[in-house]
Amino acid sequence: MSHEDLHWMRFALTLAEEAAAHDEVPVGAVVVLGSKIIGRGGNAPIAGNDPTAHAEIAALREAARTLGNYRLPDCSLYVTLEPCAMCAGAIMHARIARLIFGARDPKTGACGSIVDLFAEPRLNHHTEVVPGILAEESAAMLSTFFKARRTLSSPPSQCGRG
Repeated sequence: MSHEDLHWMRFALTLAEEAAAHDEVPVGAVVVLGSKIIGRGGNAPIAGNDPTAHAEIAALREAARTLGNYRLPDCSLYVTLEPCAMCAGAIMHARIARLIFGARDPKTGACGSIVDLFAEPRLNHHTEVVPGILAEESAAMLSTFFKARRTLSSPPSQCGRG
């Protein structure tokens, strides 16, 4: 775990916090080229009524606009949650060099939790994957978010107090 990886993952965590503040699942992502952020994103599928509005996709789109190219071969993507299959596919198509993520996603993770698309030898691009950077912080943010959502949607108490 490098100092640089920690720095950029902390920035991704701030984007995840912003997503949570908008009642979105707290996932944040940044695309870095050299020592500069060229793309950033937070989850926004609810606000945008867009199932593709994941943090990774937003960050990739901004990075591609910044560079004027859909290929991002010398870039690193930092994301607080293990990417799903859709995002993993976009990462591969963008030719991202390194993917660094925080928490594992046991329900939809495509970097080893459910499937490992980046380890598929038949695919023509292989991104270096670095899992577990600030995993506890990322997982805690997700747990807190979903716990609050469950509390808000729980039925009133049967004891007459709520």
